[in-house]
This record gives sequence, C-alpha cells and structure tokens, in this order.
Amino acid sequence: MRCPFCNNADTTVKDTRASDEGTVIRRRRQCPECLSRFTTTERVHLRELIVRKKDGRTETFDREKLFRSIRLALHKRPVEDDRIERVITGLVRQFESSGESEISSAAIGEQVMEALAQLDSVAYVRFASIYKDFHETKDFEQFIERIEKSFVEN
Repeated sequence: MRCPFCNNADTTVKDTRASDEGTVIRRRRQCPECLSRFTTTERVHLRELIVRKKDGRTETFDREKLFRSIRLALHKRPVEDDRIERVITGLVRQFESSGESEISSAAIGEQVMEALAQLDSVAYVRFASIYKDFHETKDFEQFIERIEKSFVEN
C-alpha cells in the first residue's frame, strides 16, 4: 500500500479491526519513511457493478458517490453516520446479490428513496427533489401530498 503523503511504496500495518458485522476490515497503517499514519478499508465485493445512466452511458458503481448523495440529503438531520453506513451496506448488498452486474441509475435512485423514506422524511423529500427534478414549489406540494396520502392509507 502506497503512502498517500510521500508516495512511499512500503507501509506497515499497525492495527487491524473488523467492523460492520465482519464485512469490513479497517487497517491502521504507518509509513516508515515519513512516519505518517493513515487508515485503509477493505470490503467484500460480490461482483463489479456497472451503472447504466439515463442517457445510455455506463460507469463503475461508486459506493462513495452513493454515500455523498445520501449524506447530502441528510445534511443537518439527526441521523448518525453509522446508521447511514448500515443503509448503504444494505443497498450495496441488494445490488450485488441481484444477480445482475449492470444496474440502472433509476433503480438505484428508487432503492435510495425507499431507504430514505424509512430513515428520515425530510431527507426523503430532499433526495426526491433532485432525483425527480422538481422545478417549482408545486412539485414539492404534489409530492408531499402523495406521501401524506400513502401514510393515511397504510
């Protein structure tokens, strides 16, 4: 593992810990050259996922991009990072165990919306406003009316 500070090719592992129910290994490393310390994370990947965008382009699935999107929707909301991490881990497991190596961005968006609806209603509306491309306040009003109706019906 290269040192991110001095680019030295050799680093030593100082501590290893399993986390996230044993699906993640965190390693604390130190560079013998500059003595800097940093953490690396190893995760199990069942398969490489490819995301098909609405315009037909494809890109490699990026867990960090998913984290940033959900974190942005949850900005200043009372939800701990470990809960967000559990939601993301669950979503990624769903995608990887679907049997498909290619997943549409629309399917990802729908799954994220379902997860956010369970996690935080404000974040759910925030994410939906971007995902569903709201342009006017009436778009918000109609969306919230539909949410309220579904809560009354259930």
